[in-house]
Amino acid sequence: MQNRARRGAAAVEFAVCLPVLVLLVFGSIEASSFIFLKQSISVAAYEGVRDAIRNEGSNATAQQRIENILNSRGVQGYAVAFPSGESADADRGDEIVVEVSAPTQPNSPLAGQFIANRTIRSRVVMIKE
Repeated sequence: MQNRARRGAAAVEFAVCLPVLVLLVFGSIEASSFIFLKQSISVAAYEGVRDAIRNEGSNATAQQRIENILNSRGVQGYAVAFPSGESADADRGDEIVVEVSAPTQPNSPLAGQFIANRTIRSRVVMIKE
């Protein structure tokens, strides 16, 4: 009788703990995915503005660099903006600004349809060489 009671208690404990464990595992995967997305966008914006500030740099070369990085990392639905205008026309010492953004929903591996869509943005400012 004691064995049967212990098995029943173990089954109840398992039934109570399983949803919590599943939630923790999937939550960790989603959080890691969002951190990877934010880091990818930050790296792409940084590398893009580095290309744009060079003497021979332009918005087109920066755009290409950003697209290469984001495509290699599998980021979907991203947008690139150059609020400071064409970097090739900027004078030495002018600020060059690059903004990169991407939505979280299409870049979510598990729960994209269950979590509200947010846009992650990164803005990098450097001085033209």
